Amino acid sequence: MKTMTLDPQALRSALRPGASRLLSAPYSAGTWRAYGYLWCMLLLGPFALFYTLATVAVTVGAAVTVVGLFVAGGLVVGGRWWGATYRRLAADLLDTHVAAPVPGRRREGFWPRLGGALGDTAGWRALLFMVAALPVTLLGFIVSTACLVLGFGGVTYWTWFWSLPPELAMDSSWHNPAGLALVALGGLVVLVLWPLAQSGFVALLTLLTRVLLGPTAASLRVAELERSRAGTVQDADARLRRIERDLHDGTQARLVAVGMQLGEAREQLVAGETETLGELLEVAHASTKDALAELRELARGIHPPALDSGLAVALETLAARAPLPVTADIDPAVEAGGRLAPAIESIVYFSIAELVTNAAKHAHASRVHVRVEGGSGVLHIQVRDDGSGGATVVAPDGSGLRSGLAGLAERVGSVDGTFDLSSPVGGPTVVTMTLPAVRAGTAGAHRTGTGRPA
Repeated sequence: MKTMTLDPQALRSALRPGASRLLSAPYSAGTWRAYGYLWCMLLLGPFALFYTLATVAVTVGAAVTVVGLFVAGGLVVGGRWWGATYRRLAADLLDTHVAAPVPGRRREGFWPRLGGALGDTAGWRALLFMVAALPVTLLGFIVSTACLVLGFGGVTYWTWFWSLPPELAMDSSWHNPAGLALVALGGLVVLVLWPLAQSGFVALLTLLTRVLLGPTAASLRVAELERSRAGTVQDADARLRRIERDLHDGTQARLVAVGMQLGEAREQLVAGETETLGELLEVAHASTKDALAELRELARGIHPPALDSGLAVALETLAARAPLPVTADIDPAVEAGGRLAPAIESIVYFSIAELVTNAAKHAHASRVHVRVEGGSGVLHIQVRDDGSGGATVVAPDGSGLRSGLAGLAERVGSVDGTFDLSSPVGGPTVVTMTLPAVRAGTAGAHRTGTGRPA
């Protein structure tokens, strides 16, 4: 068995940084800022407690009235201002940045507005913070100040002990070099431990700030869903406008030209002039075929016919028609429990189609691998290409059009999915998406976002 030896020099090197930080903590700016934070919290505490008690009293007292409830609602909403003050205090003195709660939604109507004010969750949580933070602040301030005073007093005791009355001074047996040195050493130990004692209370206040003054996970999720839903609606509107423009500028123009050519051919046929009749009919026939091809492309962009046979068949068809070699690996479990909801199928299909197009057009990839797996009610999609990489998700520019990877991310997010991009410069680019495996006919399946491309 190999014998392990302890190197004293290595042990000293390992302990030196920690010991250095411990000894220097009483002199660090962060320690004094935390102490200043306790001071500010203590000064605000009585006013915050009075405001909270007044809010509760007014709410209870005005319960039998209607107009008075608006005053109570205003006080509840005013708790948001207190929360902002405490968050700013934590940011300035503790370098702890807590996001603001989601803004309240403006409601129209007498009763909805009254209910929104009285039921403002962020305001009530701020009031709860002011009540919960007061005892922690008070105890933390007492402990911290006591440690600071005792430590500083012990270190300097040898300089002023002679000025104390006999009944307040220590026993005279301590008034010798050894005793005074021991008192000074004890004071130094208390000063060194002071930041540790203080940090526990500050950490508890920081936790209360994050939990009660920040946004809740549910409110963030609702806000994200509302934002993604709005983006999806804009995507659908932009898509419809684009289809209308394509029909007007492309297919409709071709059909108008066909009508004019057929009209001219009819006039020549009536007049007996048949020299260019065949040429006109040939041009009209060609224009008709082009118009039909454009209509098929537009219809495929709205809903690919291959999706009528299921997602697996549609992705295999997409891989066969792609401008570069695409390997589609579809887990049989994806459709083992039945067809997916049409919206989910459309999102998966159009997302993969756009990623394949990006790989060929922008990344100049030579190959793409698509993997779709299902299980536990979740779809896992991975699209990997060997292109040049460097792809990024660029936020929308305000034009209202969600295009590119940002549009894909919003489209996936509209159905509670996730979108992850890994694309280092030089490649490879890997896009991983997860979507809920909602089955066709499931309640709420048709209320998901649209899957049409942006």
